[in-house]
Amino acid sequence: MLLMSLFNELDWRGFIKQMTHEELPAILDKERLTFYCGFDPTADSLHIGSLLPIMGLAHFQRHGHRPIALVGGGTGLIGDPSGKTRERNMLSLEDVAHNVEGIRGQLERFLDFGGANAALLLNNAEWLCEIKLLDFLRDIGKHFSINMMLNRDSVRMRLEDRDHGISYTEFSYILLQSYDFLYLNEKYDCRLQIGGADQWGNIVSGMDLARRLRNASTYGLTFPLVTKADGSKFGKSEGGNIWLDAERTSPYKFYQFWVNQTDADVCRYLRYFTFLSKNEVEELDRQVAEAPHERAAQRALASEVTRLVHGETALANAIAASKAMFGGDLSALDERTLHEIFDEMPSAEFSNAVLHEERPLLDVLVEAGVFASKGEARRLLKNGGLYVNNQRVDAEDQKLTPTLLLAGGMSVVRTGKKNYHLLKFV
Repeated sequence: MLLMSLFNELDWRGFIKQMTHEELPAILDKERLTFYCGFDPTADSLHIGSLLPIMGLAHFQRHGHRPIALVGGGTGLIGDPSGKTRERNMLSLEDVAHNVEGIRGQLERFLDFGGANAALLLNNAEWLCEIKLLDFLRDIGKHFSINMMLNRDSVRMRLEDRDHGISYTEFSYILLQSYDFLYLNEKYDCRLQIGGADQWGNIVSGMDLARRLRNASTYGLTFPLVTKADGSKFGKSEGGNIWLDAERTSPYKFYQFWVNQTDADVCRYLRYFTFLSKNEVEELDRQVAEAPHERAAQRALASEVTRLVHGETALANAIAASKAMFGGDLSALDERTLHEIFDEMPSAEFSNAVLHEERPLLDVLVEAGVFASKGEARRLLKNGGLYVNNQRVDAEDQKLTPTLLLAGGMSVVRTGKKNYHLLKFV
């Protein structure tokens, strides 16, 4: 049983940036609304910059409202100028169709596509690609003031850029998105659009078009744009975007991204990106304040988000891989995960034939550059500081054999607490 109204739920989590009507909270409690949020199909995967609106859709659905996830297969051919300093590369119809299918599977992890308030996944190419230009200009374009469009921040910024400017193609984006709201209102009785704060102008324009042509009462609500506490952009690491697709960003790296969040950010992200209750989040707030070194909030955040995006098995593997860095079991990790953990460590490559020569392990480690001499290797071994695959080596006459291999023909050598070397056998 839900103990909190939808608006109060969104409010304490920090989801509310703007809304078009003061009465919207009461309407959300009294009525069952069909609402929508748009997603840009510029890649075959969403990234974590899309997580806040995805979580917003899920919260609305959990409170009885019917979500439409609108993938912009049509508008994706044009490109939204909002927040962009230059025009994006144009996508083909084939590219967009491929990307839409990738996004579909990711949204299904968060939304229920069955039941009384079953979510819908729609592609606006279905109607936008069928519109005749002259009909669109006559019936839709006449309701848009060029003066108003030129005053948009996204347009004005681009007009002031002498090097890039803005094309008529992108300039027309606002008309297409507004038409989406009109179409969804007529076809599905959709009365609310939600999205990031940068979509406020597009949302209001869509509402105005629905009022003019259909005399419809519609609403808009936006979420804040997520940033880090220092004001920098959220959602990227040194390697680029953090994707929801496991092939683009592995569950291990995905987990590590969240577990490495700062104390200044983690409490806000727990509210945004998990379904933990208010009491649970406030308890983690307390732990951040009183025992930040334990990083309980970061581990909870990483676990909850990784479970939502990749599932329980992937989470377990990511946690096991993280523990492996601190002496945990390596034998259960697959080749890809081992590479992700240790590929940046010093490494040496040997022929597979070496594994059958029964050479002394210490000799091989000297040859690999792990030790400068066999004497140095013996001293560390006697002091209990030599590990292969996180298993301590006690015998000076230990042989190198295939039993020391992990997945992918690798062995991980650790000297001391955290000095790793990777041996590769090919």
